[in-house]
Amino acid sequence: MIFEQYYKSINDCLSKIMDTQKEDILKAAHIVTDSIKDGGSLYVFGATHAGIITEELIYRAGGLMLVNPIFAPDLVTNVRPISNTTKVENLSGYAKIIIEGSNLSEKDVLLIHSVSGRNIVPIEAAMECKKIGAKLIVLTNLSFSQKVKSRHPSGKRLFEIDPDVVLDNCGVPGDASVEIKGVKQKVGSTSSIAGCFIANSIIIEVVGNLVNSGITPPVFTSANLDKGNEMNKRMLEEYKDRIKYL
Repeated sequence: MIFEQYYKSINDCLSKIMDTQKEDILKAAHIVTDSIKDGGSLYVFGATHAGIITEELIYRAGGLMLVNPIFAPDLVTNVRPISNTTKVENLSGYAKIIIEGSNLSEKDVLLIHSVSGRNIVPIEAAMECKKIGAKLIVLTNLSFSQKVKSRHPSGKRLFEIDPDVVLDNCGVPGDASVEIKGVKQKVGSTSSIAGCFIANSIIIEVVGNLVNSGITPPVFTSANLDKGNEMNKRMLEEYKDRIKYL
């Protein structure tokens, strides 16, 4: 069965993350924790499939309520034609508009996910974050990004915009991981699974940190559990000044 190769590549990727990224995951979690304790929130941005990480973290059972998504027109996967997203992701000046409309402040943390880290919008979003004074966490594929040239006029890739933390998803250049005889291009990307693991690991650590600080974290209960909606409503009301997606 060919998919067993994919299973192995995913396991190898996750094992490498556990071997090499633990300290940076914990560092990222402490940065987010400090932000929340100071009245801030975590913002998350990624273009097209990188934005799957954003969707993963918001408004879901077991998720932290203080995660604000940044969804930009023409940079989500429901755009038609979806090929427009490739052009928009390299549109100079668009990131400034995106970040200005996000309510990101110096108290907050911005997590930007870009697998290649070479395109203009994620890079400029990181630059705008630095101008505001918010903390910046970058999630990328270092082995991929280090092999490609930036498309930004500065020549810098995302991991070179002086982030507070760089997290490596430990994938391979090109992202796809499985070779099939007769097909030139590999299939089976690892970045979504790896990215979701890293992002959820950060959230789990943040929740633990808040509890250890004597703070009850606002975590979503499944709306499909009895009284889940009522519990969520109370928490959302308590933190409504920091929740920008309702």
